[in-house]
Amino acid sequence: MKTAVLIPCYNESATIKKVVCDFKKVMPHADIYVYDNNSTDGTDKIAKENGAIVRYEYKQGKGNVVRSMFRDIDADCYIMVDGDDTYPAESALEFERLVLEKNVDMVIGDRLSSTYFEENDRLFHNTGNKVVRWLINLFFSSDLKDIMTGMRAFSYDFVKSFPIVSKEFEIETEMSVFALMNNFSIEEIPIEYRDRVEGSESKLNTYRDGYKVLRMIYTLVRDKRPLFFFTTASLILLIIAAIYFVPIYLRYRYYGYVLKIPTLIVVSTVVMVAAVTFFTGVILHVIKKQNNAQLENHLTLIRLNKKNK
Repeated sequence: MKTAVLIPCYNESATIKKVVCDFKKVMPHADIYVYDNNSTDGTDKIAKENGAIVRYEYKQGKGNVVRSMFRDIDADCYIMVDGDDTYPAESALEFERLVLEKNVDMVIGDRLSSTYFEENDRLFHNTGNKVVRWLINLFFSSDLKDIMTGMRAFSYDFVKSFPIVSKEFEIETEMSVFALMNNFSIEEIPIEYRDRVEGSESKLNTYRDGYKVLRMIYTLVRDKRPLFFFTTASLILLIIAAIYFVPIYLRYRYYGYVLKIPTLIVVSTVVMVAAVTFFTGVILHVIKKQNNAQLENHLTLIRLNKKNK
C-alpha cells in the first residue's frame, strides 16, 4: 500500500526542512512531495536537499496546487499538510491507519478542539474559523469541528473523484462540503497546533481570503442544495410581496376598490418571480440527483481502474 505526503509550499524556506525531515522520520515508507508554487526564497532547493520529491505549479494559489497534486500522484493514502511546521508529523500515522485499515475517505486534523486558540493570537483568524464552521454545519447538517485545517488524509476514491473549483484558500471548505454531500466517510482527530516560527509569515489574508471563503460557501449552498437555496429565496420574495399586498387588500375590503394599482402590479410580478425561482430549484434538485448517480458510477470505474493497475 502506497502513501504519499503532499506538501503545498509558497516561500516556506524557514520551515520546509523540518517538515520534510519530520515526515521522513515518522513515515520512512512514504513518498514525500513538495509542490512549489512560485517560491522566491529557495524553498524548492531546501526540499530537494532534504530528500523530498519537488514538483512545480506555476498557477498561483493553494487550490491550483492541490488540483495538480491530486491529478499527478497515484497512491492508496494521501496525507496533505502545510509546509509551515504548524502540524505534528506524528499524527500522520493514525491518519494513514484510518484510511488504509478503516477505509475512511477523509481524515480531518481538528486543531480547534486542541491548542489552536491558545497558539494562534490572530483574533480575526480565530473568529473566522468559528464562523465558517458554524455556517457549514448549519447549511449542510453536519457536526464538523474544524473546516479550515491544513492537515488531512484522503483515500484514492476521494482524490480521483473530487472536481476542484477553488483556486486559493477556499479549497479546504470545498473539500469538506464535497465529502459531506457525496456520502464519503469522514473522521476527525484532534491534533496539536503550534504557531508559526519566527521568520515564517502566513500567506492568508484575513479579510480578502475570508471574503472568498464566504463566497465559496454561498456558491456551494446554491450548487449543492439547490432546492433549499431557491425555496428560501422564493419564500423571501413571497414575504416581501405579502408585506405590500396585505395593506392593499385591507383597504379594498374597507373601501370596495383597489388603491395603489402600480404597487399591486409590482407585487404580482414579485409573486411570479417567486414561483419561477421555486421551480428553478426543483429542476436543479433533479439535476443534482442525476449528478450524484453519475458520481456513484464514476466511483465504480475508479475502483476498477485502480484494480487493473
